[in-house]
Amino acid sequence: MNQEVNWLERIQETASFIKQKVGGEMPKAAIILGSGLGNLVNEIDIKVAIPYSEIPNFPISTVEGHKGQLIFGNLGDKYVMAMQGRFHYYEGYSMKEATFPVRVMKAIGVKVLCVSNAAGGMNPNFRVGDVMLITDHINLFPDHPLRGKNYNELGPRFPAMNEAYSHRILDLARNIAKENDIRLMEGVYVGTQGPTFETPSEYRYFYRIGGDAVGMSTVPEVIVARHGDMEVFGLSVITDLGGEGIFVDVSHEEVQQAASKAEPIMSFLVKEIINKLEEV
Repeated sequence: MNQEVNWLERIQETASFIKQKVGGEMPKAAIILGSGLGNLVNEIDIKVAIPYSEIPNFPISTVEGHKGQLIFGNLGDKYVMAMQGRFHYYEGYSMKEATFPVRVMKAIGVKVLCVSNAAGGMNPNFRVGDVMLITDHINLFPDHPLRGKNYNELGPRFPAMNEAYSHRILDLARNIAKENDIRLMEGVYVGTQGPTFETPSEYRYFYRIGGDAVGMSTVPEVIVARHGDMEVFGLSVITDLGGEGIFVDVSHEEVQQAASKAEPIMSFLVKEIINKLEEV
């Protein structure tokens, strides 16, 4: 039995385990919480929490600040699934391993995926602590999560990426920010392998090719979600700055601190967006 067939079996096995563990109706919306953004779970009326270590076929998050569990509960009036801690290519996982949870989300019936992350900003209008609405991305990862034999059970061979981030949800987020006087930036997220932070020359390069912020996650997850016809929206917290004439030395601890300060705004936006989506 080849590796690709095993992935299909693993997805179904894991989805069946989660359905049995959670019981009842499955959520239609899922949230992937990035570095320093796990506190959104404080807004969720938790019904079930499952550590990754208990879930068949799930990787284990090795990054500080990523707790490592699936949360099921009510965020406002909506029943959601939250992934508290994600998996990264730089941790040594393959692209299929890193995006495996998104496949499982699709298998249990998730239709809308919210992705969040901490990112370095290249746009000169950005400030540390800003929240950026992701309007598009540039994929600079050295591998692709859809590489290999395609199975129609998961999605088409050549999925369109002209609307990786839902235009209607982008408009909804803009309206929510305007109504609540929130400084919400917009931009293109550049996805890179990591785990090193960017050099000054890399920051300049990413900005010149059309990027506004850069990070080490999100893009593979969004590709797999769109491959499975899930609707996606994404938010980045700008935790450090670089680019033309701007470079600030940064550590992982400082990224976490900046993300934590912006977390209340992020949590509010995610909660409002999900609660205003009728289909979830």
